[in-house]
Amino acid sequence: MTYDLMLKPDGEPNRILAGNVHPADWTNPQPAGRYDLVVIGGGTAGLVSAAGAAALGAKVALIEGGLLGGDCLNVGCVPSKALIRASRAVFDVRTSAAFGMAGAEGVEADFGAAMERMRRIRADMSRHDSAWRFRDELGVDVYLGQGKLTGPDSVEVEGTELLFARAALCTGARAAAPPIPGLAHAGYLTNESVFSLTALPGRVAVVGAGPIGCELAQVFARFGSQVTIVERSGQILGREDRDAAQLLHSAFLREGIRIELGAAVNRVEQHSCGKRLFLEREGTVSELEVDEILVGTGRAPNVEGLGLENAGVEYDGKGIRVSDTLQTSNRRIFAAGDVCSAYKFTHMADAHARILIANALFMGRKKVSALTIPWCTYTDPEVAHVGMYEADADARGIAVQTLTVPLSEVDRAVLDGEAEGFARVHLKKGSDAILGATIVARHAGEMISELSLAIGSGLGLSAIGNTIHPYPTQAEVIRKLADAYNRNRLTPGLRKFLATWLRLRRR
Repeated sequence: MTYDLMLKPDGEPNRILAGNVHPADWTNPQPAGRYDLVVIGGGTAGLVSAAGAAALGAKVALIEGGLLGGDCLNVGCVPSKALIRASRAVFDVRTSAAFGMAGAEGVEADFGAAMERMRRIRADMSRHDSAWRFRDELGVDVYLGQGKLTGPDSVEVEGTELLFARAALCTGARAAAPPIPGLAHAGYLTNESVFSLTALPGRVAVVGAGPIGCELAQVFARFGSQVTIVERSGQILGREDRDAAQLLHSAFLREGIRIELGAAVNRVEQHSCGKRLFLEREGTVSELEVDEILVGTGRAPNVEGLGLENAGVEYDGKGIRVSDTLQTSNRRIFAAGDVCSAYKFTHMADAHARILIANALFMGRKKVSALTIPWCTYTDPEVAHVGMYEADADARGIAVQTLTVPLSEVDRAVLDGEAEGFARVHLKKGSDAILGATIVARHAGEMISELSLAIGSGLGLSAIGNTIHPYPTQAEVIRKLADAYNRNRLTPGLRKFLATWLRLRRR
């Protein structure tokens, strides 16, 4: 992670941020004896591990070479969601004629003001992850500097050796750019640099239509950039339900976003008019000129320079290898978060840290495989998912019953003007056991947790159907899934039996 880059532009918010998460006048402590837990990496997994262990009475050291708070605070969830909210406000104003707002279509957006708001909020939130708080309130020994394992139970930071009974490797991951000829020379943005912008680019190419690419493509388009998404596969959000991806695809087209599917960038050139991308599709090459290129094609684990070989910790291109209990090939050392997980989400890093604390310090046997993991792409509409897709169930030989309720059947969604979307659940055929679910809605991320709770707790869809939902709410769509299940259970034979029963009772 590039420390200087994240602190641009210079200004009070970024000075406050730096003063909290990497203070220039920080003095590392002197270690006194062996630590119960040494945590390398101060992102979500590392902070939760350090804070949780210290709260339980452990002697904890936390090592961070860049900015405490990691991706989530500095270049991930916090800044991106602040901009998403700002761009949504712009969109809502411009499309408010149906709600009685006249002449709002031509409202001008102030990208610079939105970025400044984001930096103020980020700086304020950084107090929670600050070095001062972890030292003074939580009792953690905070070391700022690059940590490197020097043996099976030792790590060095800024020339000081720390000994540990257990260690947690929580170094996260970084943006990875594809090896496109000319890309590095022309220059490009990633999530680690895009939030340093102060002016709106006129033309933006987004390479990769995953969650990061889709979220930021819509942000730039709503602020007024001409945006083109370039995706090698045949679908945006390639791992998501095809109907969900298609619904979002249509929304993007309506908002003026150009989408190039099945296209590869085979080279990039720098020109006086901007950057030129050469796109190849089925042997045909076309050109695209833009002012900025945003790369959102993947993440690479931060394993370099950790001295993993010195401690006998195995790793590969996917990250540090861990067991289902998050233990590495060194029994003293565990790992958590993006550096060892295929699911690179802040909430997954948090869940990992809680497992790590129990297993590393208290001989627990908690397993990652037991987790129920929801996720959400925060576009508009949002796309949220938990559990299996239908293809996953098919691959495991599980027969599936799929139920779908469109938001157009939900009164609150219609009243809100947010009726585009649906809720879909995959049940084990012949039962109400929930295998997986997808929600596409403006507030899908707020709605998916009810289904996550049901799956994680072994509750069937009938339990949701028996739960009273306040009317009118968009979350009613989930109860309507249960109603659809109950209607499907009412076979012609059962309906005939009930009709006979009621007729007899009338006598």
